Amino acid sequence: MILVLASFAAGVQNALAGGGSFLTFPALLVAGLDPRAANIASTIALFPGQVTTGLAGRKNVAGAEGLSFRMLFWISLIGGALGAVLLLVTPVSVFTRLVPFLVLFATVVFAWGSFFRKPADNGTNPSLDRRVAVFMQFCIAIYGGYFGGGIGILMLAALTAAGLGVRTAGATKNVLAAVMNASAVLIFLVEARVLPWLQIACVAVPAIFGGQIGAHLLHRINENVLRIAIVCIGVALTIGLFVTS
Repeated sequence: MILVLASFAAGVQNALAGGGSFLTFPALLVAGLDPRAANIASTIALFPGQVTTGLAGRKNVAGAEGLSFRMLFWISLIGGALGAVLLLVTPVSVFTRLVPFLVLFATVVFAWGSFFRKPADNGTNPSLDRRVAVFMQFCIAIYGGYFGGGIGILMLAALTAAGLGVRTAGATKNVLAAVMNASAVLIFLVEARVLPWLQIACVAVPAIFGGQIGAHLLHRINENVLRIAIVCIGVALTIGLFVTS
């Protein structure tokens, strides 16, 4: 029951701001999986929900100024594959130590872009150079394939800084999260020797339903409320990560 509830909440959270794997990962550990298996199982199980959530918000998907969605797509696909390969050949412990700092940085950047930038620059004029935005998305994609916790917060920070409005950035990051995990999931399915399919199913089904509710809220919730909610999620994730790391 804990695994099902955590997975449903993860689906909602992924649609709104990301970070759902921080709910499913510990729940899978409690279910008896080792950390490496839990990480791989979480990625595979959340992928169907990411696909359905991305499809639900596809009308709001867009690229940034000077940075087409097609380019973001290929950057995310290639980066996700590289991250998955890194996960299979290197220990995860070193990279996970960086996660609290990455999420903290992303939350601060998003909060600044949402509430402290000058009105003329907010949501329309990019504060990131195109090349910097490409590099950031590529790094996020590698991280997404490697561990993935908090990629939604990181992408929201990068996409809003690149000039997208928060609602458009939310829909776009949902699709890009599915894209980068598509390559990672394919590699895991091919290379992983044994997969815990029962636990994967227990995560995947509730996450799909949660993602649909989250996508519904993303399109209808007041934008200022959405900004505040995203920052609160980022703060909560950061505190939780520092406490547990």
